[in-house]
Amino acid sequence: MNLCAAELGKEYIVAAIDTDDEELNSFLFSLGCYSGEPITVISRRRGGCTVSIKDGRYNIDNQLAAAILIG
Repeated sequence: MNLCAAELGKEYIVAAIDTDDEELNSFLFSLGCYSGEPITVISRRRGGCTVSIKDGRYNIDNQLAAAILIG
């Protein structure tokens, strides 16, 4: 399941990042978004969602949310 299908307010564990773009992988890693880390969807809007990773909140678009696989 990817982040687009996540329930609001429920904590999930990042299972994998499904992208071939190395720059995107390193960007997500710099945010603390990598396998084994908890992630929570705080809110949704038309173009994406707001997520909580570690102690930060980030706005990500739907394309990026689809690349984050959760378990």
